Amino acid sequence: MIVRALLLVLVAVRLLADGVRPAELLWLALLLAAAVIATVAPESHEVARLGRTAEVLITAFAASTLNLDAAALLVYLPVPIVAAALSEGRRMAGAYLVAAATLLTVGGAVEGRLDEREYLVAAGQGLLISGASAYLVTILQRVLLARRPAEETPQPYAEATRLLTQLRSVARQLPGATLDPGGLAEHLLEEVRAMVPSVRGAVLSGSGGGRLVVLAQAGVERLDWETALDTESAVADAWATQQPVVSGRSQARSVARGQSISSMAVPLIAGVRTVGLIVLESDTPGAFPPALVARVQSVTGAAALRLEAALLFDEVRSLATTEERQRLAREIHDGVAQELVMVGYGIDNAVAALPNAEAAEEELRVLRAEVTRVITELRLSLFELRSEVDRYGGLTAAISDYARTVGASAGLRVHLSLDESTARLPAAVEAELLRIAQEAITNARKHAGAENLWVTCAVDPPFAQVEISDDGSGIGENRPDGHYGLAIMAERAERIRGRLEITPRVPNGTTVAVVLGTAPRAR
Repeated sequence: MIVRALLLVLVAVRLLADGVRPAELLWLALLLAAAVIATVAPESHEVARLGRTAEVLITAFAASTLNLDAAALLVYLPVPIVAAALSEGRRMAGAYLVAAATLLTVGGAVEGRLDEREYLVAAGQGLLISGASAYLVTILQRVLLARRPAEETPQPYAEATRLLTQLRSVARQLPGATLDPGGLAEHLLEEVRAMVPSVRGAVLSGSGGGRLVVLAQAGVERLDWETALDTESAVADAWATQQPVVSGRSQARSVARGQSISSMAVPLIAGVRTVGLIVLESDTPGAFPPALVARVQSVTGAAALRLEAALLFDEVRSLATTEERQRLAREIHDGVAQELVMVGYGIDNAVAALPNAEAAEEELRVLRAEVTRVITELRLSLFELRSEVDRYGGLTAAISDYARTVGASAGLRVHLSLDESTARLPAAVEAELLRIAQEAITNARKHAGAENLWVTCAVDPPFAQVEISDDGSGIGENRPDGHYGLAIMAERAERIRGRLEITPRVPNGTTVAVVLGTAPRAR
């Protein structure tokens, strides 16, 4: 605004130095009106754009058609062009520059001023200075933005909101179940095995910690696939080199060595990232020539992109769920739990102050016991909300820790039977299995009146079985919890393509089991 005002004053002084003429006053009045419009309105507003356009047109028109000093008039031309470069970018400044050059040329030709050397020099200088100023200003603007302190840069939450909004829009356009990593892996395995003869196969994906997880597998029996990336195997080589690897030995630790086996590990690459691997095996030597390997590679590109999108979506959903559980735990701990503790202390004080009022004292003692029970329930709920499957501890450790804590609080004898291989299930699957186990244990504690709790957990990816048994009253039609908790467990099991089984326990009690994958192999 200050530069615009100073240049207006400079132009007025130069034009009026030799006397006041009506044409000059009219031009100055029009230019002043356009300058006020361009200055008062917000830079990116349509009104400001109209004001800058008027400044350019009035300046170029007056310099070309009026019998005025063109050099004195065109001193003002860089102002609207530089302003356009700052607020609208280099392209709009270029459009203004072209418009000014066109008007100066056409107007000068109509008025016969193209033969005047002074006019041509003034027009050329005005256009050159305007263009150079706009270019230098945009360069300086980019440099300043690049050097802006980190605290002034857009907040990551704004970028996260933009990306999540795009993800939501894309997810709504996709056909059903296409953001399920397990379902996509099974479909890919079926597609590849239809093209390439094989007796067994698997799709593996990264999970962090130098190991892979089994998303899907096919074959006669479950196999203990090699999932470590620090071993000498085709799986590790394919992951490291991002190239298909054909081997003469099995990539499953449970297959006897020395057999005539052909195995192939093909990486699933999205861009420059290795998303996972597809492993195929045949009991025939030399079953995977280069032509077959090339055929498998022809379908892995698009499959890798779909699988990466599903894995990212799964991770975002898991992070959001974990954050919400932690938030709820903090709110309950800092709010209701603390208030109930204070109520309990108040009841204790009231009991101490009423030594002779036996009836009141008994009522208060009952009330204190009830408050203690509610506080215990809240603390267990907080523990449940905060319980997660540790990246290094595994699913069985998380379930056993929860069972021991609940058992100690409720006076239950807990019997554990844990069997977990070194391979890991996908993080989202482990989280759902933990929640199912927590719900089953909570039902046994709150409603069954049990004395013993049996927790059996067997994990050998992609197989998993979690079984919770109690010796309580069993499931009745009038149970206080109704069927809500059972419905939640069934929904969680269906989400990970597992089977939920609820059966009576002999001689009394209930058994809740969730099974994922095929039955265990014979040992």
